[in-house]
Amino acid sequence: MVLDRSRDRRLFLSVALNSTGSAGRSWAWPGTEWGRFGNWEHYVRSAQLAHEGVFDIVFVSDHPALQRDNRSRPLHSFDPTVLFAAIAAAVPDIGFLLTASSSYNSPYNLARRLATLDHISGGRVIWNVVSSFNPDIAANFGDAPLPPRADRYRRADEFLDVVKQLWLSWDPPNDATPTDTLWDETTARRIDHHGEFFDVAGPLNVPIGPQGHPVIAQAGASQAGVDLAAKHADIVYASLLHKDAAFEYKAQLSNRARAHGRNPDEIRLMPGLVVILGETREQAYRKHEALHGHDNEDGLLADFFRRTAVLDITDNLDPDKPIDPDLFGYTEDQSAPVGFVRSFAEIAAAEPITPRQLVRRVDGGHRLVVGTPADVADSILQWWGEGAVDGFNIHIPVLPDGIAEFNREVIPLLQAAGAYPTGYDGSTIRERLGLPDPRHAPAADGSASGAA
Repeated sequence: MVLDRSRDRRLFLSVALNSTGSAGRSWAWPGTEWGRFGNWEHYVRSAQLAHEGVFDIVFVSDHPALQRDNRSRPLHSFDPTVLFAAIAAAVPDIGFLLTASSSYNSPYNLARRLATLDHISGGRVIWNVVSSFNPDIAANFGDAPLPPRADRYRRADEFLDVVKQLWLSWDPPNDATPTDTLWDETTARRIDHHGEFFDVAGPLNVPIGPQGHPVIAQAGASQAGVDLAAKHADIVYASLLHKDAAFEYKAQLSNRARAHGRNPDEIRLMPGLVVILGETREQAYRKHEALHGHDNEDGLLADFFRRTAVLDITDNLDPDKPIDPDLFGYTEDQSAPVGFVRSFAEIAAAEPITPRQLVRRVDGGHRLVVGTPADVADSILQWWGEGAVDGFNIHIPVLPDGIAEFNREVIPLLQAAGAYPTGYDGSTIRERLGLPDPRHAPAADGSASGAA
């Protein structure tokens, strides 16, 4: 395989620290403590292992509602902002990607919390922006129904505009020792925002942070989502199951970014990747089945038919007949997420794939690689080396031990290929990802948007 060396680039990796692992039955995995999702030391240990593997980022998604499937691990429990404040004190270097909703927060309060955490961590915060799609979340914040998708994305766009202005609204004094006043109207600037959803005066009462402001991540899949990501995001997490789809998505994202006056090379595309390792492929297949509580492949197929039935797809599909991509229909204005359904349609259109093959390629809506360490490393290097992606958000089936296994078996292969570093560089996560300083970004009038 020929690696793309057209520009100075390296592979970026994050690892998800959600609950007991990405597998629904990970809470019951032999040799583990079932209730570790409620023990904060479990997350610290997971982050320490990620640091040992030189992962760039640890990622926690969020969903402020208790899920309805009580047979699976509770996917979200602790508040990510509070959790990462504790982890930041215990684990150096690594970036913290935390999820927070633009629909169920206020811009000033969230900007203040994230700016505070960015100072505490020395510039290691990444905010994953979500608009929230579950009516159960809406019900926890009042009696108003979940807003339509279009409204949620307009609110998210305005929310991001406000938060970014707030983050750059108060410069620390340039003088070593101020002679009289600590700030004035030139260093602590009101933003005076008045929009469709928000009226915010500013400035923020937290000074500009060590990396200008937190890095922004988003997982846009619908047309509105891709546009939001292209306008605001530094990192884009997306559900991409086929390499051709990744190239197409990256091209679409780049075109949208240019339309918003951004350089597409300053956006990192890092789709999710579930990894199941074995000494042999057959061993990895048996592990895959066991992780989902099954003894054989038939159980995985039964799960697939159960899940696709929710999408109004008949359970009479032939497990060995290629799937019609038209079965995976979606609309841009549907309330449920577009990304996972769209990725199923893309892979079915890209190749004649059967349900039996698909269950070995997809897990939880993300691309799945089941095999030996060499299989996993080769798959990662192929997508990255050909320029389809900039890295991956790795989902480990069972935490924390699965991170140690990935460190031991896969990371050295990536390093031997010259794609991945052996240590940390840069003082902030923004520097490590090679992202521009927002304080130096041009504003609409051509001036700098923040402090010099």
